[in-house]
Amino acid sequence: MTTPALATRDYQGTTIPVAGTFALDPAHTRVGFVARHLMVSKVRGAFEEVTGTVTVGEDPLASSVNVTIAAKSVNTGQADRDNHLRSGDFLNVEAHPELTFTSTRVAEFKGDEFTLVGDLTIAGVTREVELEVEFEGVAKSPWGQEVIGFTASTEIDREDFGLTWNQTLETGGVLVGRKIKIEIGAEAIRQA
Repeated sequence: MTTPALATRDYQGTTIPVAGTFALDPAHTRVGFVARHLMVSKVRGAFEEVTGTVTVGEDPLASSVNVTIAAKSVNTGQADRDNHLRSGDFLNVEAHPELTFTSTRVAEFKGDEFTLVGDLTIAGVTREVELEVEFEGVAKSPWGQEVIGFTASTEIDREDFGLTWNQTLETGGVLVGRKIKIEIGAEAIRQA
């Protein structure tokens, strides 16, 4: 039995999928973050409930991404810290159960790397952010699904989103750094 060919095309020397809609695969998608702690180390965490779509346009530069993250799904591997992150001091999940990202444009494109600009909403505050994205490729799964993969990263100032809680340290500095690095690794499966 012959496996059908992938529905791909060439765009400026990079193999990309033909236009269509892809749904994020939760089993192969991670939205992680890194924050400074005590000015001397880093705490890593992730959100465990992420849904979204990637729409590849006929014009690849008109492609778009929409992502919804369950705020309560934050996980740093430490229950007390996670509960504090869910509280009104940080994500305030009771009042703001979702974080969202909606892309507005592809700003730059070179090979398999591009800058995706969009609106990120955290705790009810929306700010424009730029994601540096690397398109990892397109493949056919053993179950016949067409899958795309990508990684992305950005850095935000949490205080821009109203997340200002902190404690001053006796030795100088603060308990939690303002800059948060966001690291994304994702696969998405063609829907149409």
